[in-house]
Amino acid sequence: MKKQWWKESVIYQIYPRSFMDSNGDGIGDIPGIISKLDYLKELGIDVIWLSPVFKSPNDDNGYDISDYRDIMDDFGTMADWELLLKEMHERGLKLIMDLVVNHSSDEHNWFVESRKSKDNPYRDYYIWRPGKDGKEPNNWESVFSGSAWQYDETTEEYYLHLFSKKQPDLNWENPKLRQEVYDMMKFWLDKGIDGFRMDVINFISKVDGLPDAPNPEGKPYVSGSKFFMNGPKIHDYLQEMNREVLSHYDAMTVGEMPGASVELAKLYTNEERNETNMIFQFEHVDLDSGPEGKWDLRPLKLTDLKKSFTKWQNGLEGEGWNSLYLNNHDQPRMVSRFGNDQEFRIVSAKMLATFLHMLKGTPYIYQGEEIGMTNVRFDSIEEYQDIETLNMYNEKVIQNGEDPAKVMESIYVKGRDNARTPFQWDGTDHGGFTTGTPWLKVNQNYKEINAKLAVEDEHSIYHYYRKLIQLRKEHPIIVHGSYEILVPEDENVYAYTRTYESHTLLVVLNFSAQNQTFEVPAELQGKKDEILIANYSGHETLQTTIALKPYEAIVYQIHN
Repeated sequence: MKKQWWKESVIYQIYPRSFMDSNGDGIGDIPGIISKLDYLKELGIDVIWLSPVFKSPNDDNGYDISDYRDIMDDFGTMADWELLLKEMHERGLKLIMDLVVNHSSDEHNWFVESRKSKDNPYRDYYIWRPGKDGKEPNNWESVFSGSAWQYDETTEEYYLHLFSKKQPDLNWENPKLRQEVYDMMKFWLDKGIDGFRMDVINFISKVDGLPDAPNPEGKPYVSGSKFFMNGPKIHDYLQEMNREVLSHYDAMTVGEMPGASVELAKLYTNEERNETNMIFQFEHVDLDSGPEGKWDLRPLKLTDLKKSFTKWQNGLEGEGWNSLYLNNHDQPRMVSRFGNDQEFRIVSAKMLATFLHMLKGTPYIYQGEEIGMTNVRFDSIEEYQDIETLNMYNEKVIQNGEDPAKVMESIYVKGRDNARTPFQWDGTDHGGFTTGTPWLKVNQNYKEINAKLAVEDEHSIYHYYRKLIQLRKEHPIIVHGSYEILVPEDENVYAYTRTYESHTLLVVLNFSAQNQTFEVPAELQGKKDEILIANYSGHETLQTTIALKPYEAIVYQIHN
């Protein structure tokens, strides 16, 4: 497989609304990001993925775009954005932007025109259907609860919205629409950006006829995902996008693809097929969901996590490329979910970082992860802002009379606002994020957990991340080595090796709050070794048995 800059990079995701506010209106903005670029450069990352900053009425925090070629007023101006790009490139940092083209905002000019009449030139930019038996065209449920169809009185038809009703789905069957998307991509690439993170890109091809989904329990609405995830023309569209646009630039792409299997990921990321460089798959972040979906909580088994990561590591070996993440703007904080955010917050955050950064693939750091930010517990539903959370609460509690305390518990564990509380810069009011009132309350632990303390303490999570990122630049084995799992049935210890040329890395991780032991395989004993990184001090060279403290992580480099 070819060596590529994006394989060797570490990518940092910024959620602009919550990163840094420069003007005291309580909302993070582009000048705020510019003011913190030196912090990110010092961390050692190579690429920033910027969540959407385009014009938007903000029904879904910027993922509902009303103008793809302009900047949201909350965040600043196009001149601010151009300065951001210039300042980043001057520091050797690359920028990837969000490409949100499964849907637009209902306030986008295309949709404003589309809904005017059935023969409007823009009608076919969206998916319109007449009702069926006085009801919606089919029984699909929106990802954000309720029907995926919205009735529009002007033309007495329904439009499809797989997300919010203010996010009508674009009709990719229409070649004119596709050309508009490609022109818009060129607009940003010509400005000098370095690639795209493609929002739910595997939803853009829908099955002909948009059939009803199987509904054995007779629910009002059910998931129609089998008819729009990884649909019939998805590979054609991605290859066309590559031909028309991406092949003309040195740009990286990562496709967000819920429901993508390893087999599909091989097709999506194989270098010969020219579709995407890597994808975000969701298997590992669905392991603690019960049969009723993400809000149906169940404990995570380490053996399930191992099985999932091992399947992806081995499945894409030599054929595709993995993206590596444990949290983002849609997922809870990783130290709260996979680690221990109380007694062992610092060591478990370092352990999880070691786990992820030593795997094969491109690691993604979500803002605040590098200082060990945690999930939040707001006192009441009124303090939450996320549309998915509020819709779910309304449906379960207000409409169906479920126990509010139980529903709040699932929000504390899984709600998207866990990741969206403002970045904790220092111990001043609102964590130094804003001089005003923040759009979403700051987690009240900001006095103990903040970037200022982390940067000043050489033993902090932040400095541990710096070291992990530095190691990746110094040791090709971390980028290119092949992966092999050890002790797959152990419920507490995750151990694996990476092998490249004449070197082996042995990565040993205790995922529990108790002491554990690990027996070193005979073939790795008695060779020259050194410790690359560890989250506790005082280790000797490799013994036959390794005694592990709670959430301990050790990486040995073994010279064969």
